[in-house]
Amino acid sequence: MATGSLYLIPVPLGPVSPEACLPPDTLAVARRLEHFVVERAKTARAHLKAMGHPLPIQALHLEELNEHTPAAAILSLLAPLKAGHDVGLLSEAGCPAVADPGAELVLAAHRENIRVVPLIGPSSILLALMASGLGGQRFAFHGYLPAKEPERSQAIRELEKTARRDRATQLFIETPYRSAALLDALATTLSPDTLVSVGADLSLPSQLIQTRSAKNWRDKTDAVKDRLVVFGVAA
Repeated sequence: MATGSLYLIPVPLGPVSPEACLPPDTLAVARRLEHFVVERAKTARAHLKAMGHPLPIQALHLEELNEHTPAAAILSLLAPLKAGHDVGLLSEAGCPAVADPGAELVLAAHRENIRVVPLIGPSSILLALMASGLGGQRFAFHGYLPAKEPERSQAIRELEKTARRDRATQLFIETPYRSAALLDALATTLSPDTLVSVGADLSLPSQLIQTRSAKNWRDKTDAVKDRLVVFGVAA
């Protein structure tokens, strides 16, 4: 029996219509699948309902894969694929398997010679880089920086050194409840003229994208308070 294909299905970055940020072909694939591996079932059901899935949402087969999933359970998630079913991988927001535990399933699929198909949709990281003006010829993404001091400031200084040495944009993200504190740390730790780009609520009506020197971000943390933010730094 032929194995199914693992489709990597992006979802909106916030409360907007899927048609506003997902192409028809991506929506068509999501609507025909019955098996999904998702980061959180409740969120995934809401996404699939908004995408106009024709089946009753409760009739779909959803398995969760998140930070609590033991490594030993990854192979079992491939069972529908090995039985010949196509499976969709969904993240909480944006592109699956990018800063997302779904990458472990993708790697497992490759090891089992299962076809992997990435679909088109929004990536907050690439959207932020595109709009930053900091240059996309060389860049690195670091996920989340340490939440506590002095580790956070040490990481910021190391990123600045790397940006200056490699002439490469350094990208990282922060959760809404820590975004203002991180922006304050960037503004006070970096050299005054180091450029900091902030991308918040990307692709949403409340979108904010601004690039300015570190010194010009001081006392402006309210701009990112309670938002999921992608930061870019370039020396």
